[in-house]
Amino acid sequence: MDQLRAMRVFAKVVEESGFARAARALDMAPAVVTRVVAELEDQLGARLLNRTTRSVALTEIGEQYLEKVRAILQDVEEADALAGASAREPRGHLRVLCPPAIAVHLLAPQLPLFHARAPQVTVEITAPGPVETVDETFDISLFSRRDPPEGEFIARRLARSEVVVCASPAYLNRRGRPQHPGELSAHDTVVPPLASLQRGLTFYRGPLDHPLDASPEVDRAFTLKPARHATLATTHIDICFAAARAGLGIAGLPSYVIGQSLQQGDLERVLPDWRLFDMTIWAGLPSRRHLPARTRAFLDFLLELFGGEDRDPWLARAGCPTRSASE
Repeated sequence: MDQLRAMRVFAKVVEESGFARAARALDMAPAVVTRVVAELEDQLGARLLNRTTRSVALTEIGEQYLEKVRAILQDVEEADALAGASAREPRGHLRVLCPPAIAVHLLAPQLPLFHARAPQVTVEITAPGPVETVDETFDISLFSRRDPPEGEFIARRLARSEVVVCASPAYLNRRGRPQHPGELSAHDTVVPPLASLQRGLTFYRGPLDHPLDASPEVDRAFTLKPARHATLATTHIDICFAAARAGLGIAGLPSYVIGQSLQQGDLERVLPDWRLFDMTIWAGLPSRRHLPARTRAFLDFLLELFGGEDRDPWLARAGCPTRSASE
């Protein structure tokens, strides 16, 4: 027996003062209403209603039971309304997982805009380190990959980001501006540890979506052997970023990290017709079923903010997209 349904039928019989009227109000057959109340009494082991040919009346225990039933039904209605509102209106607590660089450079600066749109949503960002895929314990996982993600989850592209070479204008004024990747070996560099470089850094000429120059005298790619005595070696993106801005040397950094500094002139792009590699930034959801309004609102906000296309918006805004070899 569905006890919650039986409670609703019992309360309606009392409200309508009869089985027939309750049946019409509930769009049920009178015999079904009578049977449901009888089954409820059998389960409880107590008579709730005294029945006559013309009316019904609550027993003493029926009055006490009705009071509790009405409180339970009100709580259920409030819970249903709360759940329904959460699916319609952005409200509640949103848990986001992402790498530290994405948290610092992409999310934190934009949170005031999102808060203005969804003031009833609180955001919790967890940024423990690298994130490679969706974590189902979070509402949204943000991560970057060079290849498309695979798994039983939903992933939406936010944007593409190129990893490019940059340095402070002060450093470049002092040491010169290299014209070819091979010249970087004579410069101070900020790079990952030697072991992670393995065979070196490969530079690719021209943008990803532009056909490579077919002329044999034009390099399509160039591999720079790892420097044994880099000025700084670290895997932490923001340490590289801070060191490059301070003038320590030339670094390779994602465009989403350096975009604002390129616009403001704190950093300058080096070798603008070369890039290291591209990565796509993804927003991953454990499932699209029963998506809360707060999650949907945050995803829509990110897609609107970053474009959701296979292109690099940060280099475009900074006015220094990767040039083709013929430019």
